[in-house]
Amino acid sequence: MANQHTDTSESDAEIISVWEEKGRNQTHAATALGVSRAKVQGALQRRGFLGGIVASPERDGGKGYVVKGVSTYFDKDGVQRGQWVKTKLDDEIRESLVREFVNSMAEPIRAMSPLVTPPMGTDDDLLVVYPMGDPHFGMYSWAAETGDDFSLEEAERVTCAAIDRLVAMAPNATEATLLNLGDFYHADDSRNVTPGHGNMLDVDTRYAKVMQVGAKAMRWCIIRLLEKHQTVRVRNVRGNHDPHAAFALAMALDAYFENNPRVIVDMSPAAHTFQRFGKVLIGECHGDMTKPADLPGVMMNDAREHISDTTFWHWHCGHVHHDSLKEYQNVTVEHHRTLAGKDAWHAAKGYRSGRTMKAITYHKDYGEVHRSTCDIAMLRPA
Repeated sequence: MANQHTDTSESDAEIISVWEEKGRNQTHAATALGVSRAKVQGALQRRGFLGGIVASPERDGGKGYVVKGVSTYFDKDGVQRGQWVKTKLDDEIRESLVREFVNSMAEPIRAMSPLVTPPMGTDDDLLVVYPMGDPHFGMYSWAAETGDDFSLEEAERVTCAAIDRLVAMAPNATEATLLNLGDFYHADDSRNVTPGHGNMLDVDTRYAKVMQVGAKAMRWCIIRLLEKHQTVRVRNVRGNHDPHAAFALAMALDAYFENNPRVIVDMSPAAHTFQRFGKVLIGECHGDMTKPADLPGVMMNDAREHISDTTFWHWHCGHVHHDSLKEYQNVTVEHHRTLAGKDAWHAAKGYRSGRTMKAITYHKDYGEVHRSTCDIAMLRPA
């Protein structure tokens, strides 16, 4: 049959027809036609089937791949002999797979959270936001090299201890937000590289253990907030280190606290999210993608329905690991420090900043009215 394919258009149509009949399986189609798999791929490419998301059951059970590049090789007479199509898993499909996997893993802990006795006498006019700047669970740092010892155990200790102190110092607000500003996990998966650029990361212990300890620490923090506040909103912003692990963390927490109406886990996948409290509008993002000067415009566009009814506009961001607060036409953009130590790369580059965590209190009519700071020095063992 291969010798009958003299007209490219007709042969492409026939190949695609057989490919469809064979469940879009390139290998099975090639066998049925008596041609090479590369010839089937070439027909699919010419007809646009490899221009976007590619169905490839023999590769991934029908999941979507996106073409990164195509390499074609020819014989000495210039006749195409084969083609190599380089693909990557589409980001939306990857996210869907992560969600499906974490949902299955979260089933054993669904609705298992303890029901904490609600506090009495809380103030409905107040909201306390607890911004967590880049906790980097799973990062390893050696003091002899970086000036700071940091490990998974230390990340859990300082995070929980800081929340203990900040909750004790915070006013008795009815509402609270635990705001993880991204890079909660140092690595997104067990490859231990940054997802965007593939830079090697200094990691501590096994990835599965990092995921478990991080989730346990967040559960501790939420329960501590429930002891002080009536309602706790949890927001896990995706960072450049953990864009998929952030979804996994949110889904695990949502499953665990499913039985608790006092806990609201924000499941939005958006890079920019918003929370309104009276006349206060708060924007949240990691800070790696959008320039600070552009964030007021993002707020005015994406949250336009709240602008006319609010007076105080604030952004909370992470990513840069140091304190920064700048006002743009009455919109404040604040970056927050991290409690994590420096890894070897940041230490060698000369990056130095303090290590703190804050709790910021907003009044529904008057904006920010109070803030507390917990410095790393307050958390060192006696």
